Amino acid sequence: MSSEMRLRRGSRVAVVSPASAAKVELIDAGIERLRAFGYAPVLMSHAKARGPLYYAGTAEERVADLHAAFADDTIDGIVCTRGGWGSAELLPLLDRELVRANPKVFVGYSDHTSLHTWFWNECGLKTFYAPMVAADWAKADGVDEVTWRASVEGDGVWRVGSEDGIRVLRAGEAQGRLLGGCLSILCEGLGTPWALRIAEPCVLFLEEIGTKPYQWDRMLQHLRFAGLLEQVKGVVFGDMSANVEAKDVPLVEAACLHALRDLDGPVWMGLQSGHVERGNRSVPLGAWARMSGTDLIAVK
Repeated sequence: MSSEMRLRRGSRVAVVSPASAAKVELIDAGIERLRAFGYAPVLMSHAKARGPLYYAGTAEERVADLHAAFADDTIDGIVCTRGGWGSAELLPLLDRELVRANPKVFVGYSDHTSLHTWFWNECGLKTFYAPMVAADWAKADGVDEVTWRASVEGDGVWRVGSEDGIRVLRAGEAQGRLLGGCLSILCEGLGTPWALRIAEPCVLFLEEIGTKPYQWDRMLQHLRFAGLLEQVKGVVFGDMSANVEAKDVPLVEAACLHALRDLDGPVWMGLQSGHVERGNRSVPLGAWARMSGTDLIAVK
């Protein structure tokens, strides 16, 4: 199975809601922007569903949309509308052989960390922690075009650095498989059959929303005690503006460094990817990446 899937101008892109319901007007606005960007969006049957509860349809309906998108030979990629909660409910229902036989570009973040992890664990599929339809594409300034083009379309070398918010907390160089996502979702997967498996050197990307300094410390130590950091050679944290006020950022930095005190490798913070207000940077999960200076570069 090829794991080097990319979008191009004219690609048909399935719009799905594997977790919580999104506002219809934001889905519509995001679809129009995707169309203006050169893609042909395809709204899946339950993408605009509301309910039961806060979900965009039942688990069976949501997974049916994912399966239909993977099974459709005319569809090149899948982009989620928003996160929230609900993707993990789909994991026992996903068809491994269908996905392996029909690899697609998959785009989402936040709650969809559970899907990124499943696609990597079960299929070796490289995916993209990148802007979503209602959350980012609906905004005029929601998407960072440079990192989207480089990662999702393969247009040039994917690289992020200080201009993308990165600052060094602990210097050093590292390289490995770029994995990770939303820290709380990774923690919640521990002890289940769908926990992230790291079997080779890894550069771990972690970001969050609404998480206090002690919670960062607690969850990072949870990963450490569970053995998930044994192959991690370096850590890149996301931007902290969705977690704490500016005055509390030094405390978050200290908490993270404390939790990672046994890690022999670089620790960076500030990458503007995931839960950010604007210019959401795309991250190619599964790429082999190198941390050097203040640059994180996908080398293969």
